[in-house]
Amino acid sequence: MSSGDEAGDINVPEKEYDELKQSEDPVTSTFKLGPQKGQNLKTVHKYNSIPFWQLNCLMVMVVLSASGLVGPEDLVFVLFSIIYLFFLSKFAFPKLTDPSEEPPVFDPESYLVRLGPLFGGFIGIVLPLAYIFEGFIEGDKEGIRTAAPHVFLLASQVFMDGVAFSDRFSTPIRVFVPVFYNAKRIFTLVDWVKIEFSKADGQEYGGSASERRLFLGRVLAIVNLVFWSYDLFFFLLPVYLPRAFRKYYAAAKAD
Repeated sequence: MSSGDEAGDINVPEKEYDELKQSEDPVTSTFKLGPQKGQNLKTVHKYNSIPFWQLNCLMVMVVLSASGLVGPEDLVFVLFSIIYLFFLSKFAFPKLTDPSEEPPVFDPESYLVRLGPLFGGFIGIVLPLAYIFEGFIEGDKEGIRTAAPHVFLLASQVFMDGVAFSDRFSTPIRVFVPVFYNAKRIFTLVDWVKIEFSKADGQEYGGSASERRLFLGRVLAIVNLVFWSYDLFFFLLPVYLPRAFRKYYAAAKAD
């Protein structure tokens, strides 16, 4: 073992522990900000960093909000979801045991569990962001404004998923985030589809590039509407939600 590895495994001294220990943020404390007694410096570094995917989603939220592409109703919705999440955690579904010690609702090694979020993020965030950036070049202001709310809400959902999967929230709270946000985004996706199909061919701008963008916008809006509708009505509500609640109330009965 190298000297650098040995240094990384040294336990944090009592004095440094008191200096490094910080109070947790009430919203983003998914990640421990200070070392616990007995932890080493590698463990402290692991819990001090926000995951890359969650940080990127936060940046997308900030950029879209600052650009004026997100309406005040969507901003209020995200703020309300944060407040309501803590309300449910306090009065409806308090933490019964340490969620990190509970078995997961689904097998994390399952291909569907691993590939589903990747596919959803690709068609729900990556491709719409590319569509939005191209819209600035093409001058498609209407297309940008209809796609931006969906991207903002999905980025907010991913960020809040990271918060809900901390050790301070119970399993039903973890289900609350995707169900709550998916239900909201269905309406934004319907609006996106309506506006894309209300555009007449060549009305906004001319040329083959415009026709290609019109076609891609319609396909992207339909694919997202179908995928997230299926996710909500055929997976989250009939499958994920019942399993999570059975797991939670079984633990409550055991206690």
